[in-house]
Amino acid sequence: MVSRAERSLIADWWWTVDRWLLVALTALIVLGLVLVMAGSPAVADRLHLPTFQFVNKQVEFLVPTVIMMFGLSFLSPRQVRRTALLGYVGAMALIFAALLFGHEVKGARRWIFGMQPSEFLKPCFVILAAWAISEGAKRRDVPGNLLSLLLLPATVAPLILQPDFGQTMLISLVWGLMFIMAGLHWFWIAGLGGFAATAVVVAYKFVPHVRARILHFIDPGQSGGVADTFQVDRAMESFTSGGWLGKGPGEGTIKQVLPDSHTDFIFAVTGEEFGLLFCMFIVALYAFIVLRGLLKSANNEDPFCRFATAGLVLLFGIQASINMAVNLHLMPAKGMTLPFISYGGSSLLSLGMGMGFLIAVTRKRPRSEVLFEQKIEAPAE
Repeated sequence: MVSRAERSLIADWWWTVDRWLLVALTALIVLGLVLVMAGSPAVADRLHLPTFQFVNKQVEFLVPTVIMMFGLSFLSPRQVRRTALLGYVGAMALIFAALLFGHEVKGARRWIFGMQPSEFLKPCFVILAAWAISEGAKRRDVPGNLLSLLLLPATVAPLILQPDFGQTMLISLVWGLMFIMAGLHWFWIAGLGGFAATAVVVAYKFVPHVRARILHFIDPGQSGGVADTFQVDRAMESFTSGGWLGKGPGEGTIKQVLPDSHTDFIFAVTGEEFGLLFCMFIVALYAFIVLRGLLKSANNEDPFCRFATAGLVLLFGIQASINMAVNLHLMPAKGMTLPFISYGGSSLLSLGMGMGFLIAVTRKRPRSEVLFEQKIEAPAE
């Protein structure tokens, strides 16, 4: 046990970290590994791969993910900002490289060097947006809101070119909520809402696959709708088949024909094998992390830590909500993973980065340290 009298780096970390948040994230990581073991063997068999191919790869990805999360959690708020800035520049460079040289998958160029750079862009964007908004709140000579406003189109423009409308929607939604938290006037909120609605209409009118997804969501029975809603229909069957308590680990049958049972639709596999009560427990775990983060945000005296905490947990919670909503046929398919539970290397590493930042900015800091840092940063960062 680490003593309070000990002043080592590990001891300081242990006594300042939010251990409830740490426990909840650890539980999700362990559950994710168990659920990948349940959902991925069927996919591996269909692809003529070793049965536990995806499980083994998930463990390989988890090791650097945990190391990254643990390492980043030691950073000070200033170091978090600088790390996020470097990560943002690197992710943007890789996104443009993917547009030029990346291989095309399902009509989109999102991958390069075996990774999806947009995943790493999300937490870095949230940190930079929180930085801009907080600086504007602290200093009248810094146009923080304007900088944050300019940061959004600069970030989502290359995502639209890929195209990746799911990540664009997620980033824009989190940014909008952070702006509202900053005390944006209702006039501007209405304007941003109108702009978002216009963007959806434009995407519906000029992007064929967006229009197809919306139409098939509204009316699955129309021509061509059967093929496009196959996974969602099988997902709903999984929940119905599993009932309240599920069929038992490894006993699911619908996952045998569900193409993305280890990624986008792993929540449906969970419903069939472990039941609706277990699914509700997972939902409660995500809700706890989000609510815990928002509570820490509300009680934080540092403007940057306050906005960064809120933005990171909203990013985390909204992504989870979108994935589960798609599985339950409550919204059109988005191709978004369930945080820490779906299989995927880029997604896991990105989550390790985001949650490492979150643990770092929610650590307890003496009020004198917060005031001192604000004082030395007042002339310039």
